[in-house]
Amino acid sequence: MRITEAFAKDEPVFSFEFFPPKTPEGVDQLFETIEALKPLEPDFVSVTYGAGGSTRDGTVEIAERIKREEGIETMAHLSCVGATREELAEILDRYAAAGIENVLALRGDPPQGQTNFVAPEGGLKSAAELTEFITSGWDFTVGGACFPEVHPEAASLEDDLRYLKTKVDAGAQFLITQLFFDNSLYWNFVERAREMGIHVPILPGVIPIQSYEQVVRICKRCDASIPPELDAAMQELGGDVEAERLLGVAYAARQCEELLAGGAPGIHFFALNRAPGTRAVLSALRASRPWERAHPRIEEPA
Repeated sequence: MRITEAFAKDEPVFSFEFFPPKTPEGVDQLFETIEALKPLEPDFVSVTYGAGGSTRDGTVEIAERIKREEGIETMAHLSCVGATREELAEILDRYAAAGIENVLALRGDPPQGQTNFVAPEGGLKSAAELTEFITSGWDFTVGGACFPEVHPEAASLEDDLRYLKTKVDAGAQFLITQLFFDNSLYWNFVERAREMGIHVPILPGVIPIQSYEQVVRICKRCDASIPPELDAAMQELGGDVEAERLLGVAYAARQCEELLAGGAPGIHFFALNRAPGTRAVLSALRASRPWERAHPRIEEPA
């Protein structure tokens, strides 16, 4: 199924993001997580690509296995980092052979220890170039990433949105945001994107906090901010991981309810290969169905 078909439904799109484990035990745990989340009937799941292409083979293998064994629509991430056009073509051919129809095109982060992205000889230098490369030679539905708090390398939101439009013009048919905790960032970003002429669905990315220390590290890597009120509440818990999980679920559930009631097209959950937080939040949303009382804040494309 094409992800664009999911966006054509009357109900919101729900999806989960996983990363390729580095050990056999991690793989077993991931598939236990998938089995736990599968009854929630996600529209699709995505499998990330490691920094510097470090999990490239794992991404291909895990995406193929989820599609083949679990029967869940799978979107595979693909990054320009460390790969020639020929290597990218080989991976895309493997995805196509596995029946995968959806790809998230990313430039990718530099390998560990490097601060600047350098296109490999014979490779590509941007997500827009990768998107055009994919759409010119393969029949995939291509998605792109976007940043409500502005990409760390962009000079301004306007510059970031101008570049984002080049990805859409190159063939990206939907966008998934980086994680955020303040919904006003999402609404402002979507409004500005529409003004810039970007009219594809923009799926908000949400992370139900399982460990606050872990989320702080993630936010530092991607320059995402944590609202002072949430930070203060987490600090008061004194490192009690179980309490952090409970607060994380409550916060994410409230955040998602507000997004869906405001007309967001769905939620992309950063599950971090764990089921409990995401399962609790999505189960609550399925029960309360906030989208049925939606008052759209931004006019979405027809």
